[in-house]
Amino acid sequence: MGNSLRCISQEQDPNQKKPSSVVNGNSSEKHVRRLSLIPSFRRRTLLPSLSCSGSSTSSTSKKGGIKTKKKIRERHHQEQHHHDHEKDSLIQDQTLAATNILFSQTPRNSNSAPPFRRSTSVVYTQPPTAAVAASVGSVSGALTPKKSTYGYVRSSSNRQRSSTDPVLKPNQLLDKASKFNLPISHNNELKVEGAETKRFVLVHGGGFGAWCWYKTITLLEKHGFQVDAVDLTGSGVSSFDTNNITSLAQYVKPLLHFFDTLKPTEKVILVGHDFGGACMSYAMEMYPSKIAKAIFISAAMLANAQSTLDLFNQQPDSNYDLMEQVHLFLYANGKKNPPTAVDFDRSLLRDFFFNQSPPKDVALASVSMRPIPFAPVVEKLHVSEKNYGSIRRFYIKTMEDDYAVPVSLQDAMIKSNPPEQVFHLKGSDHAPFFSRPQSLNRILVEISQLPPKKSS
Repeated sequence: MGNSLRCISQEQDPNQKKPSSVVNGNSSEKHVRRLSLIPSFRRRTLLPSLSCSGSSTSSTSKKGGIKTKKKIRERHHQEQHHHDHEKDSLIQDQTLAATNILFSQTPRNSNSAPPFRRSTSVVYTQPPTAAVAASVGSVSGALTPKKSTYGYVRSSSNRQRSSTDPVLKPNQLLDKASKFNLPISHNNELKVEGAETKRFVLVHGGGFGAWCWYKTITLLEKHGFQVDAVDLTGSGVSSFDTNNITSLAQYVKPLLHFFDTLKPTEKVILVGHDFGGACMSYAMEMYPSKIAKAIFISAAMLANAQSTLDLFNQQPDSNYDLMEQVHLFLYANGKKNPPTAVDFDRSLLRDFFFNQSPPKDVALASVSMRPIPFAPVVEKLHVSEKNYGSIRRFYIKTMEDDYAVPVSLQDAMIKSNPPEQVFHLKGSDHAPFFSRPQSLNRILVEISQLPPKKSS
């Protein structure tokens, strides 16, 4: 702006010559026109502050300048007040619109809370088969937590519900249940029917603990089952040193104690994973009347007079070499004596056990797994057709991503000691309770719904 603005003095010398710009036909109007091109707010704020060097300023001009500044401040205050008033009006209009939406979503004369606090949804799977459909629901149990509405898994988030989100009403859930032919109780809750027993007992594999079943426990309890997960000796929260375990009976003692506490007529569904298959087989031989069904999940399903070590020695050399890299033998009694326990190379856990599992579950396992006692692994299991053979057995087969118990080894066990039925669990690693918990849960519930065999 510098040279384009001329400072106009209040008093000029009458003898002062006009500037040369008059000769060129450009008077001071040129400068006025330039000033008029400046936006109004700049004229108000800049012009009063301009001063001219060499000009004589009287007291009148000073008073006029003060009055002009006061007028500018007053005008600025009025404009700011008008702007705030418009902003407040806009906020009031938005609040009123939100209130109208809120009341339009809430039925009149209803005491229910507005649907804006948390967004909730009911997760529906594909239409289940007749066997699975009957299994979805909730029943009472001593350890059953508070049930979700209609027995479905409920998801929630902190996202604010939008005014365009549909509001799911209870009658819609009932319509969905009727569409799938799911049984509904008198209080509108889905229920499990036809189950021989409503209690599961979960036996962990070698090195694991009851902690590994946390997803399975949650899902089964949501369906109304009572679930117990046992920590074997030296596993999970047990403080016993695994190097001092000398027999399979000592290792499975907590499981045997559990069966001793059951009522005489009470039955359970026994589930075992990995080396837990040999442990549950030991219990099946001792408590056949208390076990309705036995489910092996990628587990050691031993034949009579067979040990777990014998079973794993049947693997091809390529698989055996990989297992040898992961497992580390511990010699608490010196290297001249047999190993006392088997530990794991933590850096290989993900690749060997958990190649399809979420990172958080891999982290949980890496800090929770403990050594496997070696003596129970080499001990031969003795079972009879009268006791062990009288219990209905089912096998859940994990597929190509299971490197701990490969498909070939599972097939060999199934062939030598055939169960009643085999289920395939695709996309799972050796720990389906981590990598495929929903699929595993559906199979467990489906097996629980299989009716008892008619006695011949």
